[in-house]
Amino acid sequence: MRDALAFLTTFGRRGGRLRPGAFGWFPLVGAALGALLGGVWWLGERWWPAPVAAAIVVAVDLGATGMLHFDGLADAADGLLPHASRERRLAIMRAPDVGAFAVAAVALALVLRVTALASRPVSVLLLIGLWAAARSLVASVPSTMRYARDVGIASPLLDGAPRWPALTIPIALAGAALGAGVAGATGVAAGVLAGVGVLVLAQRRIGGFTGDVLGATIVVAETVGLVVAAAKW
Repeated sequence: MRDALAFLTTFGRRGGRLRPGAFGWFPLVGAALGALLGGVWWLGERWWPAPVAAAIVVAVDLGATGMLHFDGLADAADGLLPHASRERRLAIMRAPDVGAFAVAAVALALVLRVTALASRPVSVLLLIGLWAAARSLVASVPSTMRYARDVGIASPLLDGAPRWPALTIPIALAGAALGAGVAGATGVAAGVLAGVGVLVLAQRRIGGFTGDVLGATIVVAETVGLVVAAAKW
């Protein structure tokens, strides 16, 4: 559990070796993050207007995750979206600088997250379900997709990675439905499908996944889920 916390958040043990068993804790860590953010959302809307409360939720999320997932989104956008060879894409994703695709992707995700949260009633269960589902999805990736690099941040986690975390997605969907009705359930489902879309794109363009792809999958799944859940149902 500490491994999962250290990998996904700014909490937990730092340093040491990340073991394959950490993936089994991803859904629970996601649910805990969603509960934290849901609590911030609930309190924030009692003290500030909805847009301010929404921005605070996004800021707390960035702080709690150390912006790791958004860093992955930036690198994945720069590597996967422009025209380039597989080798060039992987080199771009490893480079420390960012390009126009990264800036646009991160800015769009932040704007959509804030406006989506500000556009719908508070639902703690929606965030619990959506954040858990996004991490359930990525937790099952190493057992079903090839790692695109010879060595990287996810290398220690590849052997023995479980497939079962994806089975918790229906639980997350049910929880979101309980808290936000059809909008919540549809949001979680749409978020998972969007995350799968990122993985399919990575498979086609670099032949597998990287740590950056996993981070991008989480951000895209959460963002699309929030946007769909904020629709006028």
